[in-house]
Amino acid sequence: MRKIFMLFFIYLSVSSFAQVIISDSVAVDTIKKPRYWSILAKNSVMFNQAAFSNWVGGGANNVGWLASANYNLTYEKDRNLWENIIILNYGQNTTKGIGTRKTQDVLNFSTNYGRQFSKSWYVSAGASLLSQFSGGFEDGNNPEAKKISNFMAPGYVNAGLGITYRPDENLTVTLRPANGRFTFVLDKELQLAGNYGLKSDGDFFLMQLGFLGSAIYKVKLMENIEMTNTASIFSNYLDKPDHMVLSYNMLLNMKINRFISSIVTVDVMYDHNQIQKTQLKQTLGIGFAYNIDNGVKRSARKDNQSWLKK
Repeated sequence: MRKIFMLFFIYLSVSSFAQVIISDSVAVDTIKKPRYWSILAKNSVMFNQAAFSNWVGGGANNVGWLASANYNLTYEKDRNLWENIIILNYGQNTTKGIGTRKTQDVLNFSTNYGRQFSKSWYVSAGASLLSQFSGGFEDGNNPEAKKISNFMAPGYVNAGLGITYRPDENLTVTLRPANGRFTFVLDKELQLAGNYGLKSDGDFFLMQLGFLGSAIYKVKLMENIEMTNTASIFSNYLDKPDHMVLSYNMLLNMKINRFISSIVTVDVMYDHNQIQKTQLKQTLGIGFAYNIDNGVKRSARKDNQSWLKK
């Protein structure tokens, strides 16, 4: 009888222990670990085409394409904010009787780290790189014409210290009273031309120290229509601070369905060292789009809103 009782006791002990393990494992599985990375990416390939046959109004057959990738990777934990932006755009157009021309060419990386010191305000440090993938030419990017740009010719690198205001994921304003702006011209042909403010022919590097202000504002105009506005201003403390570098970009994304979108872009720029005229560029395309969103939103993470804590 004692043996039977001992066996029964052992069985109950093992069974209870197993239930505790199962219960604990379930509890652990139900605990959701906080996610600090917010990932938002928009990838698209756009097409445009025109065909003519005996058209009295005239015109030339043409076909074009534009590939675009826009990534926003943001890390937020406690008082730390680290935002990274990657923008890659490239497009071409082929016109009968003229050939292939570049229509879009952007290579843009930026990173900014901030440490929160007040509600929505951060002490920050950051850097950015702006250039293009391939050569650009006068006369509509005609390869037979004069070359005016190339990869890292020019290439602009900004690095500095300042403050960042970011109340939510739709608005970021950064002010850097101490910012270095470095212009690189790595194409020897363009170095000899003495463009982009280089002090003498053959120079490949220009350093400027000044103030940089930048802002990104995203707004949802209506269902499936979003607009992203990006603007910046730079003034050189050391030489002609009134000759400011101004830039503005507007991206209008009109989502048709899950995989098809229409995109409109507008770029406006003025740089006294490049050309003493306002530069304007506009593109329109419709095609395939694929977005990535891991669902992490700042507004849903109370751990980053210290001012809401008791």
